[in-house]
Amino acid sequence: MDTEAVRARLLRRREELERRASSAKADLRHESDPLSADFAEQVTQRESDEVLDAISESAREELRQIQAALRRLDEGCYTDCAVCGEPIEEGRLAAVPYTDRCRNCAEGERAAGPRRR
Repeated sequence: MDTEAVRARLLRRREELERRASSAKADLRHESDPLSADFAEQVTQRESDEVLDAISESAREELRQIQAALRRLDEGCYTDCAVCGEPIEEGRLAAVPYTDRCRNCAEGERAAGPRRR
């Protein structure tokens, strides 16, 4: 596996997500589009805010996963499953380059339900 190509891909994705999160944050602050004086329009704007907040949270979560993947690359354990220690399938890493679970462990986690933190 070409780890430098993986690193470059992760860094590009990180930059894209940082731009998206920054844009969503600016939109949530209504920097270029202040809240309307019209109540009905404000309701629509607030609904859009909820969508923007969800997009922003999704971007932040993916950014956390990308940072963790970059750390694993630095530590030399990028391809090792965080649960069982077995190698993560190359196809899985190609599809989801920030994953830290092999297919079996990821599917087992989904079947068990959401993790508690």
